[in-house]
Amino acid sequence: MIRAFAIYATAALAEIAGCFSVWAVLRLSAPSWWLLPGFASLVAFAYLLTLIEADAAGRAFAAYGGIYIAASLVWLRAVEGFHPDRWDILGAALSLAGAAIIIFGPRPA
Repeated sequence: MIRAFAIYATAALAEIAGCFSVWAVLRLSAPSWWLLPGFASLVAFAYLLTLIEADAAGRAFAAYGGIYIAASLVWLRAVEGFHPDRWDILGAALSLAGAAIIIFGPRPA
C-alpha cells in the first residue's frame, strides 16, 4: 500500500511537471528547451503507472486520478503560490474518496 502511494505520488509529480513545462512555454513565455525535460517527465509518469499492481490498466489510472487532483493542489500552492480554496479542497477530498473506493473496493477472487 505504501509502495503504491509512493508510485502514485511520484507519477503525479512527473505528470504535473511535464504538463507545466508545456504550460510555461505556451503561456508564460518560458524557453522552448523546457519542453525536453517536460517530455522526459511525461515518459517517466507513464512508466511509473506500469509499476502499479492492478488487474487492469484502467483501474490503476482511475485510482491515480484522485492522487493527481490532490497533488495538483499541492503544486498550485508550492510552485505557483496560489492558496487552494475550500472548493478545491472539497473537490480533492471527493476525488480521493473515489480513488479509495476503487483501490479498496471488494473484488471477486
